[in-house]
Amino acid sequence: MDSSAAIMEGIAKEFTRWQAKVEERDIISEIHESILGHILSFLPTMEAVRTSVLSKGWIDVWTSITNLEFNDGVPFSGKKMQKEQYEYFVNKMLLHLGNLSTQSVSLCLTSYHYEPSMVGAWISSILEKGVQKLHIQYADKVHFPSHSLFSCNSLVQLSLQMTCSLSVPTFACLPNLQTLSISGIKLLSESPIYSKDLILSFPLLKLFEARGCEWSTKQNLCIQAPLLEKCSISVWTSLSNEPCKSSIKIFSPHLTDFSYEGDLEKEIILSNPSSVQTASVVIVIDEDRKENMEKLGSQSQKLLTQIREVERLKLLLYKVLVNAADIFTLLPAFGRLTYLQLNEVTGEALLNILHNSPRLETLVLQNGVFDFNKDALVSTSVPQCFLSSFKAFQFKEFNVHDHELLLAKFVMAIAAVLEKMTICTAFWLQYSDIDMERVKEQILSLPKCSSSLMIQFSQVNGS
Repeated sequence: MDSSAAIMEGIAKEFTRWQAKVEERDIISEIHESILGHILSFLPTMEAVRTSVLSKGWIDVWTSITNLEFNDGVPFSGKKMQKEQYEYFVNKMLLHLGNLSTQSVSLCLTSYHYEPSMVGAWISSILEKGVQKLHIQYADKVHFPSHSLFSCNSLVQLSLQMTCSLSVPTFACLPNLQTLSISGIKLLSESPIYSKDLILSFPLLKLFEARGCEWSTKQNLCIQAPLLEKCSISVWTSLSNEPCKSSIKIFSPHLTDFSYEGDLEKEIILSNPSSVQTASVVIVIDEDRKENMEKLGSQSQKLLTQIREVERLKLLLYKVLVNAADIFTLLPAFGRLTYLQLNEVTGEALLNILHNSPRLETLVLQNGVFDFNKDALVSTSVPQCFLSSFKAFQFKEFNVHDHELLLAKFVMAIAAVLEKMTICTAFWLQYSDIDMERVKEQILSLPKCSSSLMIQFSQVNGS
């Protein structure tokens, strides 16, 4: 046997002896309880609790888990818990055990209807344990413990998908919150003094999302978030007929991504709108509230003027032009805009936008245009973007109307640097008598100002 083989044999014997010693030791029992708790946090909460039957030493190990997930739809031992069993389990975990060192809690209640006060007590207990990450999903009404929420300074991430009312104090600060996402919540004012602003201070907040919420505060709501980068709000006014003239002020000097969806009943005020690079504005009109129509154009113009420095803009209007056709008459100049998506626009409004967007590179029309006046084309000048930057045009829901063909002809004839035009035909056309091949040939034969232009046809799916 050579020296190398002898060395390898010696190493193998040493490894075998070491392995035997390891097998004789109870390594798991030597692990600190806090580490075991962290390991158990990767198990479903109910499975983690079941480890208490392993031995006397494991009876309280589960109380050290750092991640609690309550989901009444998840089966336990192969079947779903009954409502009474689940209530007992959650009460045992949250209300009767004070030594839980929990960092993250998820409460998902989708299978049963619970007493509002009981769910409120669960939430209050969670918040009192100094949780850092909290996610709650529940569709029924809840007696939400607003005071417990706004006094929970440990929160880092908060997600509430609920049907509840949240009373906002005159001033509240969550010093460690970095991510805030709320859905379906009605915001009320805790203060009876209408002249005062409601101030929410989030020194570390970077992401704020509010969707499907109802904002019923009569005071101005001020959100102070100096580090906020992305803000998405879906703002709907109170369903009552009482007029609401308050505003939502967002103080965030570093905001780069802003999204708004609503009826513009409340004014949106951005402290530093010039920092916004990407914006989405979705305006939906409630035709039953005719008093809102008169100020819609003015409110829209104010909001768009604030974000006039954006580079990418999605502007979607629903039932707006029928009731407020003047919305595009006072548009600001979008000096940095390179991408624009529209869904409801007239030919005159489109020309106005093009003339106000000298650096536009990509235009997406989701539903084409309502009309396109040939006489207006004769008198209009060539938009600056058509001469220097306009490279991509997506025409979705193309219905082969005369004014749509006129728009395609207009763009192809004067867009000097256009590289690609995509025409997505409407779904219904495949069931019509229109000869689409002939239409395609007609479009392909139109004069092209750009020698590098490629035209692509596709069909919008049924969805």
